[in-house]
Amino acid sequence: MKTTNTAPRATKASDAATATALKLYVVLSRAQRAISERTQADLEQHGISITEFAIMEALHHKGPLLLGEVQRKILVSSGGITFLVDKLIERGYVERKLCPTDRRARYAALTRSGAALMKEIFPAHAAAIRQAMSGLAPAEQKEATALLKRLGLRAAGDGKG
Repeated sequence: MKTTNTAPRATKASDAATATALKLYVVLSRAQRAISERTQADLEQHGISITEFAIMEALHHKGPLLLGEVQRKILVSSGGITFLVDKLIERGYVERKLCPTDRRARYAALTRSGAALMKEIFPAHAAAIRQAMSGLAPAEQKEATALLKRLGLRAAGDGKG
């Protein structure tokens, strides 16, 4: 018995659109990986991971944050944030503080040692990121930021963009 393909045939326009989307995906992925490798190498000199740095950077710029706020800022699971904060506590960079209005909640805050480390390494890390992004002029970086933000919001399903 002969079967027929009942799937709708893609048009040349949709084939081209798919090819363009796939190419963009590959280029974005490769660019992100290359930039991440450079920034990770910079941080590994100081013995911290990119995720540990992200936690410390959030606390450095925002001050003490509830663990849930830190989790949302750096996009890790609740178990992951607990594990990472525990590691940073063991190393003396972060401490937990009680929330005065909610006994169940805990804040994460940089210790003096953590603040000193951030003061030491943040400028060089920012320079490494600036260098990694130097393939685009500042105006192009602003344009890319706006385009990628719109892309991310649409991909996340908020429908804008």
